[in-house]
Amino acid sequence: MEAKMLLEMYEQMDLIRTYEETLYYLFLEGIMPGSIHQSHGQEACAVGMLYGLRKTDYMASTHRPAGHDIAKGVSVKDMMCEMFGKEDGCCKGRGGAMHTGDITVGAIPANAIVGGNIPISTGIGLSLKMQKRDDVVVCFFGDGASNEGAFHEGLNGAAIWKLPVIFVCENNLYGASTSIKNTLNIEDIALRADSYGMPGEVVDGNDVLAVYAAAQRAITRARKGEGPTLLELKTYRIAGHSRSDGCAYRDDVEEAEWFARDPIELLKNKILKEKIADEQILADIHEKNEQIVNEAVDYAIEAKEPSVDDVLLNVYWEGD
Repeated sequence: MEAKMLLEMYEQMDLIRTYEETLYYLFLEGIMPGSIHQSHGQEACAVGMLYGLRKTDYMASTHRPAGHDIAKGVSVKDMMCEMFGKEDGCCKGRGGAMHTGDITVGAIPANAIVGGNIPISTGIGLSLKMQKRDDVVVCFFGDGASNEGAFHEGLNGAAIWKLPVIFVCENNLYGASTSIKNTLNIEDIALRADSYGMPGEVVDGNDVLAVYAAAQRAITRARKGEGPTLLELKTYRIAGHSRSDGCAYRDDVEEAEWFARDPIELLKNKILKEKIADEQILADIHEKNEQIVNEAVDYAIEAKEPSVDDVLLNVYWEGD
């Protein structure tokens, strides 16, 4: 089972990286409009947390949603169409890079407001409890969001009502260009869980199996009605905050140390060392992912533009 799981995790992580690298070059070439916030280096967080979740479980993401969405099962073709602003996009071309998602697979369209998805996740958790369902909500946010009022309000509500929410802080050490050292006076964000009477755990966010193990503990607890958990995944983004960010604020030594722990390379080395697969099998996986992404690009470029007649659809309610 672990061999199959590791290969599936590798395939998902490689697909996320391939998708985002393709987007980056499309932007550089001026083919794609808008901007992008890449999750390069954080793929283990997305895949480890969401691997094996049910479609009826929910996931709430941030302004950096691509990895989370792909790991939750959103179609790459639908996401690519969204990036080109096309009608076949997962949000009908109205969301763009920071608002992808697909409610049919439990991926709530992403929220670009820092910490904005946290109280929403608490509300969804309350609805699940009221419906007596054993589904869960996985809520991602960054280290910067842990200083927002919405963080404290959301965690407190989930704690007092014992809601099935797993709060996941992807601590990549920087809120945009601001170091966490300048915004936090404690060593670990997970310590804040104590304030609300819920478990808090620090996890190596670049180790997909460590993330998966922590996720399973939190998810099992939530399904049993024992309430929320705060997981802090220590990780690092290889790319800048957005595509125009050259990361001049980061130290070269720090970057080298973290880049040497690229989560995809760590998993690849484990797979090769344990002889689960050889280099050719992994190369074939990457080639397959490239084909998936390239076909999505070709489809999206030719896809239908949204109709002007529908511009106000879902913006205003019309009825009796």
